[in-house]
Amino acid sequence: MRYLMTSLATDTAPDEKLFTEMAKFVEEMSAAGILLATGGLERGGVRLTSVGDEITVTDGPFAEAKEAVGGFALVEVRSREEAIELGRRFRRIVGDGVSVIQQVYGA
Repeated sequence: MRYLMTSLATDTAPDEKLFTEMAKFVEEMSAAGILLATGGLERGGVRLTSVGDEITVTDGPFAEAKEAVGGFALVEVRSREEAIELGRRFRRIVGDGVSVIQQVYGA
């Protein structure tokens, strides 16, 4: 089962301890073969909206900064509960904030 784990952006500047703990966590998940991809996301982006044959392109940002997704991890695990436990570990490392876990369907 694949899960997309996203984290909302925060205004908190990361410190050396955070980088060290996250590097260990990422290395552990990579070694276990469950981490498929990870990264940060730009705050803006581009929105494509279609109505009939017309497609409108709008530059972001689209949400308030506190609602924007700041980063993601794509993991492959055996169960929803395992994904939630990884999310709990992530939140313990990064501290206060919000993460969302969604199952990814398809190949």
